[in-house]
Amino acid sequence: MSEFVRAFIAFDLENEEVKKKLTEVQSLLTKTRADIKLVELENIHITMRFLGDITPAMVDKVYGEIKRIQFKEFKIKIECMGTFPNLNYPRVVWARITQGTDQLQNIFSQLEPNLQKLGFTQDSKGFNPHLTIARVRSPLGKNQLIEFIQKNNCFNFGETTAASLRLKRSQLTPQGPIYSTLKEQRSL
Repeated sequence: MSEFVRAFIAFDLENEEVKKKLTEVQSLLTKTRADIKLVELENIHITMRFLGDITPAMVDKVYGEIKRIQFKEFKIKIECMGTFPNLNYPRVVWARITQGTDQLQNIFSQLEPNLQKLGFTQDSKGFNPHLTIARVRSPLGKNQLIEFIQKNNCFNFGETTAASLRLKRSQLTPQGPIYSTLKEQRSL
């Protein structure tokens, strides 16, 4: 019996200054005393598509589709914060991508039909480029969290470069997920 791989496709953050600013905001989020779980800095990325548990053979097929994606290196600007599904019911705190969204959407649009041909169902949530920076565990401190996001929603995190589309593995552990790169497609 083959081992399954919990996988997703993403762009990692490449800019240390952006990471530093994300850490600063995460620190401020904890001061709201909201019941949140911060995403570890090394795990913050732009998810292009979550795949779930796939076989090693499917890893190779997915990578074959990733290699077909044509893109040039591009800049991504990250600024502003928000929550999913909405501000009144925060479950995820995210940083918005305000530049590079057209390129990310183009990559998603190239990728999605090819993944469907491999048997993946259409992504029901669609594509909304963002960086998840925290998850809300319970309503404790919700009002303080909402107030903080409303006051600081236009924070400028800076710019990073998207140069490598990566097929990533997510290994779930009691301490949190551990991500590793399985395959990667570099820009033209």
